Parts: sequence; C-alpha cells; structure tokens
Amino acid sequence: MDISLALGGGGSRGYAHIGVLRCLLKEGFRIRAVAGTSAGGIVAVAYAAGISPDHLERVFAKVDQTKLFARSPEEGPGILGLSGAARLFEELLGDKTFEDLDIPCAVVAVDIKAGREVVLNQGRVVDALLATVAVPGVFPPKQYGDALLVDGAVLNPVPVTVARALAPALPVVAVVLEIMTEATSGINSLPLPVQVPAALVERLTRTRVAQAFNIFLQSVDIGSRKMGELRLLMDKPEVVIRPDVGGIGVLEKVDIPSIIHKGEIATDIALPILLQTLAWPNRLRRRVFQR
Repeated sequence: MDISLALGGGGSRGYAHIGVLRCLLKEGFRIRAVAGTSAGGIVAVAYAAGISPDHLERVFAKVDQTKLFARSPEEGPGILGLSGAARLFEELLGDKTFEDLDIPCAVVAVDIKAGREVVLNQGRVVDALLATVAVPGVFPPKQYGDALLVDGAVLNPVPVTVARALAPALPVVAVVLEIMTEATSGINSLPLPVQVPAALVERLTRTRVAQAFNIFLQSVDIGSRKMGELRLLMDKPEVVIRPDVGGIGVLEKVDIPSIIHKGEIATDIALPILLQTLAWPNRLRRRVFQR
C-alpha cells in the first residue's frame, strides 16, 4: 500500500521515527514521499536518500551524543552549537541535493525575518537540515539566501500539508512525538559539548541561568505541542501514530535502541487501524490513532 509520511519534530524523541519506518516497511507499506520537521526532517531526508532504518540505527548508535551540540567560532547566536551535528550530516549525506533523493522529500523551517513557514525541497540537503533543527535561541539560525531560518516546529511541528503536497493522491500517515505530559526534561539531561565531572554538572544545573534555560526549553516544547495539536485538527492526516516518548526531554541523552523500539511498538499497535483506515473503500475516511 502506497503512503506519504509526515514526521514530526521532538529532539531526542526523533529516533522513534526509525522504528516507525522499520515496522511500516516490514509490513509491506511503500513510502512514496516523506516530509519532516526538525528531528523528523533528519530521518525523512536520510530515508529519501536510500538509507535503511537498520543502517540509520547503526550510524546513530556510534555517535557521541555529548558532542552533537558543540559550538564552532563561526556559528551565529545560540546557547549551543550545531557543528557536531553538521559533521554527522555531512558524513551521512555528503553534498546530496533534494534532486538526488530517491523519493520526493521536503523539510520545514521558519523564516524569522518574514515570520512565515518555509518548505525546503531544493538545493543541498545538509543546509536544509541545519535550518529545520535550529531551535530558536538554543541553536544558531541558518542563513539561507535572504532568509534567516529556524526550527520548523515553530509553525508546523508535523508537516502533514507538506507531505500531502508531495504526493496529493496518497494518504498521509503522521508520526507525532509531542505528547502533553508533566514529565519533561530540560537542562538536567542536556548533552554537554565537553566532558564535565558529574558533580560540576549537578552544581551547574542549580544555577539561575541553568534553571532559566530549563524553563525556556520546556516553554518552547509546550508551545510546539500545542501548535502541533492545532495543526493536526486543521490538516487532518488519514492516520496518526504516537510513539510513547512523551517523558523524554528535547535534548536528553537517550538509549537510542530503546527509543527506536518505542516507534516499532506504536506502529505495531496502530497497524489494525492503519490497515482498516487505508483500505478501500475506507481510504478516504480520516481516522486518528492515539495510543
């Protein structure tokens, strides 16, 4: 069965997308187009470039998560940097452009100068990824022509409309990682760009600056979740899959295989409704699966 995928943002929760992909492919679904925001954009581009879920898991499993957000001198304003992430994207995707990808793909960013959503589906994919993951204030914005781009989750946390535009005749399966919960993590599990003694980390997390940053991260996360729910109500994907990752902080250091497995579990549970909803003549009936 042919589908289009919309992969939502969620920081460290984004590894769950790999499990969703793995389960869908195992069950015989053919993914003909994919759109992503932020962490979902990374997985979307990687899959569209022909990288299998298994290979993607192996790549991320080798990554030192504490070095992903190191800063380089030339980076713009941001509490953390993306130099480590940029190196990973380069190793994974090289100089590929969207035109080089195997299937239609796009990622979403927001132009903070114009105050509007920007769909990136042309040019170098690494540049687009550095834009879609740039959480405002946390990571440096990405200059992209005349635009100054930040994380697409500001306006479109789960890009259903973009996925639908890439393949108008296909049903959209949306993967949502933003779940309202009281258990959110912030600075306490922030991956530091250098190795810092645990006792010092604990002291740092008690400072007013660290506590303020924690509040800022949680506020951004709440806003993204609320925006995501409103967009889902308006954009009406045919099926929504929600991996159980609500208690994981946006920048938390995580056990990657465990998060991936959560994506597989959610997809497996959703499978009966997924098949029923997408089967003819029910294909046009839009239903939402919520775990």
